[in-house]
Amino acid sequence: MEFQHTSVLLEETIEYLNVRPEGVYVDGTLGGGGHAFAVCSRLSEKGRLIGIDQDEAAIAAAGERLRPFGAAVTAVHSNYGQMRDILHGLGMEQVDGILLDLGVSSYQLDDPGRGFTYREEAAPLDMRMDQRQSRTAAEIVNTYSERELFRMIRDYGEDRFAKNIARHIVQARSKQAIETAGELNEIIRAAIPARVRAAGGHPSKRTFQALRIELNRELEVLAASLDEMIELLRPGGRICIITFHSLEDRIVKSTFKKNEDPCTCPSDFPVCVCGAVSRGRVVTRRPILPGEAERERNPRSKSAKLRVFERSCGEG
Repeated sequence: MEFQHTSVLLEETIEYLNVRPEGVYVDGTLGGGGHAFAVCSRLSEKGRLIGIDQDEAAIAAAGERLRPFGAAVTAVHSNYGQMRDILHGLGMEQVDGILLDLGVSSYQLDDPGRGFTYREEAAPLDMRMDQRQSRTAAEIVNTYSERELFRMIRDYGEDRFAKNIARHIVQARSKQAIETAGELNEIIRAAIPARVRAAGGHPSKRTFQALRIELNRELEVLAASLDEMIELLRPGGRICIITFHSLEDRIVKSTFKKNEDPCTCPSDFPVCVCGAVSRGRVVTRRPILPGEAERERNPRSKSAKLRVFERSCGEG
């Protein structure tokens, strides 16, 4: 199956990234290379792009798409959480810009074999972004305690029926291991009241999101990496992050705000005495959202939000 992914907020992201022709840029979620191609198109012969993705299929697809730019592009099969080590391994201390598109690709969603979708009944419960890892979503479903499942579905799926879904999963797996999307769908349907199922979207959407986030440590990696990525920016460099649900957006928003105003002094102190120094400024006070035309053209863009932070020129 061909790797397909429509780049969301492409024009807006490239505009806010403020690409310098001779700069060095990192696309930490390379995907099919859509954003990376737009960046490379604005670079001179001295410019460079480092692309990182944990999905081997993405690395292969992006490699083909970015082939015209030759040695200006370096693609690395890894997680963006390892960005500092990757850059240091390439002899780089800082870069001019960083981009993250945290959405799941159309390829990953539409290929039943990858197990991300709840719409294909026979799909395995896989959901690995990096297929080098051994643990799958099926292992979580069949081994987590009821309490752990409840916590995961409540926190990452934000499902008000998390407790009941967790209980139904544990009851069902005591009779037979849960291995496919269809089997898990039936269990979730039974755990949610019929009136709610009739009024809402697909009942499995939130639980599948929670499983994917838990398995791939998505929020954990994001929260642990943001400060370090801001440190990797040269003065005036920018980091652009596209999120697709409130949990991601909350982390990005709060981390950007903390880096802009790190002061921990009580609000009634006349002057700052904590010594914390701002690392830069939040460029987007409100997130940038897709326009109507993009939402109609690409329904998966509807929940996208772009936030941008710029490293202070006084830092380096």
